[in-house]
Amino acid sequence: MAKSPYAEKWIRRWLVVIALLVYAMILIGGMTRLTDSGLSITEWDVISGSIPPLNQQDWAEEFAKYQQTAEFQQQNYNMTPAEFEYIYWWEWGHRLFGRFIGLFAVGGLVFFLARKWIGRALTTRLVILIALGGLQGAIGWWMVSSGIGETDRLDVAPYRLMTHFVLALIIIGYTVWLWLDLGHKSHVSASRLLSSLSIVLLALVSIQMASGALVAGLDAGRTYTDWPLMDGSFVPASYIQEGLGVRSLFEGLAATQFNHRVLAYVLWGAALGGAVLAWGKPAAKPFALLATLATAQAAWGIYTLVSGAPLKLAIVHQALGVIVFIAAVRLVWITRSASAPQSATS
Repeated sequence: MAKSPYAEKWIRRWLVVIALLVYAMILIGGMTRLTDSGLSITEWDVISGSIPPLNQQDWAEEFAKYQQTAEFQQQNYNMTPAEFEYIYWWEWGHRLFGRFIGLFAVGGLVFFLARKWIGRALTTRLVILIALGGLQGAIGWWMVSSGIGETDRLDVAPYRLMTHFVLALIIIGYTVWLWLDLGHKSHVSASRLLSSLSIVLLALVSIQMASGALVAGLDAGRTYTDWPLMDGSFVPASYIQEGLGVRSLFEGLAATQFNHRVLAYVLWGAALGGAVLAWGKPAAKPFALLATLATAQAAWGIYTLVSGAPLKLAIVHQALGVIVFIAAVRLVWITRSASAPQSATS
C-alpha cells in the first residue's frame, strides 16, 4: 500500500504517534469525566474555542455561562471561581488535544500525498481514519450538549458518553490494524476455532469496554463497593430499579455495575479458555498475552471497586482496559487467514 519501504517506515511511525495520541486522549477524556469537568465549557467553537480566558472578565463570563447549567444549579452551587477554573482547564485541555491530533493527522496525510508516498487504496484508508476523528469531535459536542440548556441532567447522557468512548476505541483499533497491515509480520497458522474465538474475544472486550463507559457515566462504580457480593447478595435486590423497568439494564446503577461484573467474569474465563486451547500451537503467545492482560484487568478492577473507585485507580483501570482492547485487535489480525493480502502497491 505504501510505494516504497522508506515511505512505509515513516507512515508506520506516524500511525504509532497517532495511536499514542489517541491513547492519551482517551485517558484525558477519562480524567475529564471523573473530575466532572465535561460541562464546564458550554459552547463549541472550533477556532475561537482554542483560546482560553485571558483575564478576569473572560473568566467571569465563562463562569456565568456555567452557572446556567443544571449541574451548577443543583449540584455545584457552592463552587468557587477557583474550583471552576480547575474543571474548565480539564475540558479545555481535552478539546485542545483533540484539535492537535486532528492537525497532526491531516498534516501527515498532506505530506505523504505531496511526496507521492501512498497509492489510492492507502489514501482511502487514511482518509477514513481522519474522517473518524472528525466525527469524534462532533459526537463529543453532541455528548456535552446533552447536559446543557433545557435539561435536568447533572452530567452528560450515559448513552452519548458510551458512544464517544466506543468511537475512540474504533479509532485506535483501526490505527493499530493499519499499522499491522503495513508491517512485514506474518499471520500465524490458526484453526478455524481459534480464529473464530479471537473474534469472539474482541467482541467481548468491546462490549465490556462499552459497559464500563455506562458505569462511568452513571457513577455506578462508587455505589456498590463490596465484592464478590453486591449489597450483600450475588444479584442486588435493586437490579431492576423502580421507575426504570427494563431501562435499568442501561440506566440503573445496580444493573449496569452488575452487568459489568458478569461480563468481566465471562471475558476472563473466555480469555483463559483461549489460552488453554492455543497451548502448544503457533497462536499460543498472543492468546496467552490477552489472557494475562485480562487477568490483570480483572484483578485491578476488583481492587479499584473495593477501594471506592478513587480517581487514580479508576483511570489506571481505564488505561489497562484500552491495552486489553489493542491486544484483542492484534490477536484477530494475527490469527486471520494467512492468505489475506498484507500489502499491495497501487
